Amino acid sequence: MFDKLPILAIETSQIYCGACVYFDEQKHFELSINQRNSHAEKIFEIIDKVIITSGIQLSDLKAISVSAGPGSFTGLRIGMSAAKGIATGLGIPIIPVPTFEALAFQLSNQLCDGTNFIIANKVNSEEIYFAKFQVKANNYIFTQHLQIVTLDDVVNLTNNCLIFGNADFKNVSTDLIHEVTSPKPEFVAKWAHYFGFQKIIYDFESLEPNYLKEFIIRDKSK
Repeated sequence: MFDKLPILAIETSQIYCGACVYFDEQKHFELSINQRNSHAEKIFEIIDKVIITSGIQLSDLKAISVSAGPGSFTGLRIGMSAAKGIATGLGIPIIPVPTFEALAFQLSNQLCDGTNFIIANKVNSEEIYFAKFQVKANNYIFTQHLQIVTLDDVVNLTNNCLIFGNADFKNVSTDLIHEVTSPKPEFVAKWAHYFGFQKIIYDFESLEPNYLKEFIIRDKSK
């Protein structure tokens, strides 16, 4: 357990842009907005507001936890850059948090023990980030690790599980699908607090988001 608190958490992996100052289970302050293509403009404003609301100074922070992917290429870069800038200025570590694991941790606090569920977000029109989990004593375990699968293949992997994400499924009951695509900043912080001890990083030079898929810039002129 990483017990140097408070932690500032940053979440920008999907459409939500948010931050949280986390002291403990009973005391944390969070602010998020749901506004597409606003992360670069809003993230530092959100961080400033949540710091002020929490009643601390920026210098009181002991670590930065940041949602590290997979997710939006642009969103992940913005969140990681913000984390690096703040952590460098304060001389504190970064804890990169696996986005799907933080979301699974959040969902496991809401679902019944033994529930199987899937997180599936779009990579592009043909591929999906996919992982399968099971709730286990208010936590989660992987039953199928994070991978990229095609939209055609994923239908055979669902097995009537609950599905969370923004993937466009065909021939899957809409009753099973819930459009929750990313964790709350609170759970980015909680994941870092409970599970992030071995991921603490002080040397940020090589720290990059987990894109899982190479970012390819296509030339539209060809």
